[in-house]
Amino acid sequence: MNGSIIRIGSRESVLAVIQSELVMGWIRERYPQLELKLVTMKTTGDKIQNRPLNQVGGKGLFVKELDQALLQGRIDLSVHSLKDMPMEQPEGLPILAFSRREDPRDALVLPVGAGGLDPAKPLGCSSARRAVQLQRLFPGMRVESVRGNVLTRLKKLDEGQYAGLVLACAGLRRLGLEERINRIFSPEELLPAAGQGILAVQGRAGEPHSYLEAVDDPTARAEALAERAFVRRLGGGCFAPVAAYARRAGEQLVLTGLWSPREGVLLQETQQAPLCEAERLGRQLAESLRQKR
Repeated sequence: MNGSIIRIGSRESVLAVIQSELVMGWIRERYPQLELKLVTMKTTGDKIQNRPLNQVGGKGLFVKELDQALLQGRIDLSVHSLKDMPMEQPEGLPILAFSRREDPRDALVLPVGAGGLDPAKPLGCSSARRAVQLQRLFPGMRVESVRGNVLTRLKKLDEGQYAGLVLACAGLRRLGLEERINRIFSPEELLPAAGQGILAVQGRAGEPHSYLEAVDDPTARAEALAERAFVRRLGGGCFAPVAAYARRAGEQLVLTGLWSPREGVLLQETQQAPLCEAERLGRQLAESLRQKR
């Protein structure tokens, strides 16, 4: 750390800043003596808005600059939406804390004043995971990619480019936009992305981070490890049609995974294991689906 100041890196978007400030608030509440400073930056993923992620490099484009800032010592921590992080972390930059999970579900948002979906326009979403499941839920609708942060996507929606958008409930609520939600999809209808609703704090290995106990949630950690192990085993990233959702049931972890190994095939299965075996559960479920392909 730079003296007594802990520098926390964040993307420049409104939602990213809100999420970083949430983390800073939790730390301040438990450790008021610590001095925290927010450092924002624009990532490559924020700059490239006219092409789908699978054409420009995937989720790593949203963390590249923050990772470099950590490695160079310009910041001490970075805060991310866990669902937007690559499944593999750079050497020496582990995820140190997983926040308590906000609502992990996806939501349908309609244009302002709309009473329903306009079948002449496409549904907008940002991932193959959502796309393959939306095609099952709304077989008569076109599903198209939409880029940009949440506020940019909502602007495109209200300008008439889409019949509706599918966005994470957690992001809408953190932005104070819950009133825009028209429908919340149950996990049975639309399985969430791995880590959806969880904030991740990343930092440099080997440094003291005991104050992050103010952020880390054991249940969210176990759920995240299982979900990410599942997706990692299947080689999934931001554009792979893979979804995973774990929930704690006492001392057990119940994990549901979904995978589309090829067009027209959608495999889904649920397994459970003790909380302490979260990553093994994820890998095991992934192998079970691989055998069914």
